[in-house]
Amino acid sequence: MPVSLDLLDWRRSTFELYRAARTDARDDPAGALGRFRADRDRLFAEHPESPLTIADREGFEGLAYWPYDPAVRFDLAVEPAEPERLAATSLGGDAYPLERIGRVQLPFGALDVYWIDTYGGGVFLPFRDASAGRATYGAGRYLLDTVKGADLGGGPGRLIVDFNYAYHPSCAYDPRWSCPLAPRANWLSAELKAGERLRPG
Repeated sequence: MPVSLDLLDWRRSTFELYRAARTDARDDPAGALGRFRADRDRLFAEHPESPLTIADREGFEGLAYWPYDPAVRFDLAVEPAEPERLAATSLGGDAYPLERIGRVQLPFGALDVYWIDTYGGGVFLPFRDASAGRATYGAGRYLLDTVKGADLGGGPGRLIVDFNYAYHPSCAYDPRWSCPLAPRANWLSAELKAGERLRPG
């Protein structure tokens, strides 16, 4: 299959993962997360567009996660914030234009909500917490990236922000990927033991 169609299939699969999670989480949030993780692990193991290197797919037994924690799921209003344009950068120095469109308030800090200002656009919510560099990827994790399907829903003007679904960007697995890193405004001092983590050792 041509690479472009492999990528299309990866994105369709990702959109379907999040659609199922949004639907199932209404009645069974812990079960929905478990199914999401199992299906995501299967994509990482088997799909040609997996972020894993070919070598890392051999013997792959699944990504590492913290257990489900209902206390880190929030239904939040996106509060107004002074518009700001900035360029998030990758570890390799690639620039990604972002537009701040609001802010969400959490019990342990605030996160700016961005619009990725490229073709198609999309809501983008990256963060870095005190676990970075020890238990999670040093450059941070993502909560939402709607242009690629990572969307947990929410009502008008609201977002579901669930740290159980926090995930490492593709560049955490293979440097061939280029990923926008969390702007400093989204660095949290709290340590969030939720979502995807690094394997011990």
